[in-house]
Amino acid sequence: MWLKQVRVRSDDFPRHDRYPFSLQWLAGSPGLVLRGPVTFLVGENGAGKSTLLEAIVRRAGIHIWTRSKRHIAHKNPYETALSDYLDVEWTEGPVPGSFFSAETFRDRAEFLDDVSLVDPGQLKYFGGRTLLDQSHGEGMLTFFRGRLSYRGLYALDEPEAALSPAGQLELLRLLHDYAGDGHAQFIIATHSPILLALPGAQLFTFAADGVVETTYEETSHFRLYRDFMADPTAFLQKTGSLGEEVA
Repeated sequence: MWLKQVRVRSDDFPRHDRYPFSLQWLAGSPGLVLRGPVTFLVGENGAGKSTLLEAIVRRAGIHIWTRSKRHIAHKNPYETALSDYLDVEWTEGPVPGSFFSAETFRDRAEFLDDVSLVDPGQLKYFGGRTLLDQSHGEGMLTFFRGRLSYRGLYALDEPEAALSPAGQLELLRLLHDYAGDGHAQFIIATHSPILLALPGAQLFTFAADGVVETTYEETSHFRLYRDFMADPTAFLQKTGSLGEEVA
């Protein structure tokens, strides 16, 4: 692993009434101590895990692919400012890296396919086919197989977005193999209980009152899927999802 600690300098925050500085857990968090090659950030939408992931990436000096100038103009400026209040500690100095977001993958794939028109040799990194010549999920897996095979630090934001359960299992295998080779470290924000099952991974769960290291079985994602799969009808009735009163 290359990155071993992320510190949050909350005492230096410019203000506490704007997102993400308004997040209660962020104001009281000393940061994250990373102990292995794969770290998962888990929490509900709006918890701030993706925002923290992007801030870590910026502080680590890794480029973030953005969709367009219009997208940048409408982004909360305080989100990009968060990286100014983080410190990162490396094991043996900075390494190259890459940031993946399901939100911007298509734009990135279009760029890579355009490059391959000028330099067809680039296709060797993606199985000899252009990324957009495949389904969205297939293109993502092809991209992961090619890109993640290189030494570095990889930050993935909800990489399961376009993947079927079988596709998520394939990504799980890739993470296991590449992390096991000792050349890649991953920090991943995800909702996928399949990816979270990676043996030996470190999990941090994000809640309103703090960030806590946890186990797979203790995550709300695992418990929800377990209870649902055990008896879907009973689960939906109990939660009121079928229009009935919650018991």
